[in-house]
Amino acid sequence: MGQLVAIVGRPNVGKSTLFNRLTKTRTAIVDPTAGTTRDRQYGKVDWNGKEFSIVDTGGWVVNSDDIFESEINKQVNLAIEQADEILFVVDAMNGVTDLDDHVAEILRKSRKPVILVANKVDSNEWVYNIAEFYALGLGDPYPVSAVNGYGTGDLLDEVVAKLPDVDADGEQLDDIPRFAIVGRPNAGKSSLINAFIGEDRHIVTDIAGTTRDSIYTRYDKFGFNFYLVDTAGIRKKNKVNEDIEYYSVIRSIRAIESSDVCILMIDATRGIEAQDVNIFSIIQRNKKGLVVVVNKWDLVEEKSTAAIKHYEAAIRERFAPFTDFPIIFTSALTKQRIYKVVETAVAVFENRRRTVPTSQLNNVMQEEIAAFPPPSNKGKFVKIKYITMLKGAQVPTFVFFCNLPQWVKEPYRRYLENKIREHWDFTGTPVNIFMRDK
Repeated sequence: MGQLVAIVGRPNVGKSTLFNRLTKTRTAIVDPTAGTTRDRQYGKVDWNGKEFSIVDTGGWVVNSDDIFESEINKQVNLAIEQADEILFVVDAMNGVTDLDDHVAEILRKSRKPVILVANKVDSNEWVYNIAEFYALGLGDPYPVSAVNGYGTGDLLDEVVAKLPDVDADGEQLDDIPRFAIVGRPNAGKSSLINAFIGEDRHIVTDIAGTTRDSIYTRYDKFGFNFYLVDTAGIRKKNKVNEDIEYYSVIRSIRAIESSDVCILMIDATRGIEAQDVNIFSIIQRNKKGLVVVVNKWDLVEEKSTAAIKHYEAAIRERFAPFTDFPIIFTSALTKQRIYKVVETAVAVFENRRRTVPTSQLNNVMQEEIAAFPPPSNKGKFVKIKYITMLKGAQVPTFVFFCNLPQWVKEPYRRYLENKIREHWDFTGTPVNIFMRDK
């Protein structure tokens, strides 16, 4: 499973600013007003080749006037319980407060790896103020400035060093493909797995949220051998109002992280919704293979070829710019085309492992580059001299060696990716394109 780091601390110590700095995004709202963050923010961090998930939480408060106090504290506790490692953020300018002592006591009892982060060290003078944080009993405080990035490199080195080598659940699965069934609640995920295995092993009801955990099922029929992972439906954050459901959503995200191919279920009777796009973005962020399954097709009145093409076009438009993935129209209830889903997921997994010989890659792509070379910049021309495919990468990764790699912009990278997909079958899997100096 993917490794999860939680950021906790009292309000207005800079947790969201640190989250944005580490994830290189502006996802979390940052405001001087204490208590701005109320929901958890989920993101990915990649540092020196090590990737992990990170979650931002609301500030811990006690006896305040904020009507959200109990809910914020509940989510902080849940994040601590689910995390593999915890970043406890304190304010170097204000020093130790009673709330810091309260949070430190909870963290000591959690027995989780904790890194004490002294934020707002915006100049060297403030470094001398952090000695008082040793009183919290959580080890050396790391001086950082989330605003300007000071100290965050050393902090990430320590985070990566303390991450466990195995997942927090200790699951040791066989080295065979893992296909995660994901989607909104009540899209038919459990029904599809029951149809696959030919028995009602997973509870199925019309009530959204029936499945609460990620359930691994071995499938070894008809010459196939892989794990199917049934996950809880991922709802919008403002609809996640139960403790147990928050656990389910986190475990679903971690199931995506540990899978090879994600089968994204879409309810044909409801169409494409914003939450489908959000789940797709999580799959893309984690560089996983993708098969889109439009379930409950038997309930749709218009089933013509034109209707199918219209539906496919709508899905690809919402998921653009990544559009090279298979779409299958099924009914888990009537078992219509469910075997096609298995075949396609296996094909996408094989595409992820596909390798292209270097000689063949250069012969084909050099012709495509000559037909449409990179645009010139300030009178200088980019010359791509050599192309190779990295072995052992998580996803198909191609490296183009050239004289001016910094001048190759995203549109031309997309052109190269499109040409690669034209000549070799990488349907359903992301492709990485890197430009390197020759």
